[in-house]
Amino acid sequence: MSESFNEEQVRQVAHLARLNLSPERLAEFGAQLSKIVGYFDLLQELDTDDVEPTAHPLDITDVMRDDTAHDALDVERALSNAPDHDGTYFRVPKVLQQEDA
Repeated sequence: MSESFNEEQVRQVAHLARLNLSPERLAEFGAQLSKIVGYFDLLQELDTDDVEPTAHPLDITDVMRDDTAHDALDVERALSNAPDHDGTYFRVPKVLQQEDA
């Protein structure tokens, strides 16, 4: 392993990740981060000159349908499976509360 992370560096990474770590966990994460960086060092040793860059290891193609216009869904059909509706609107439980001024 080429780099060992000190406690302050691990604390900074934890802060950026919004993690509140105990001193024991800081030491544990420091060892894990050092191993991860070590794996990147191993990857640097590979000869990748003849390897094409790729975003995915498998050949994947998107199958897209034609974008064609259709008639809009009418209100009655749109509301047919709604658990509760009021005329032409869906009714849902109130999720916001008004604070007293």
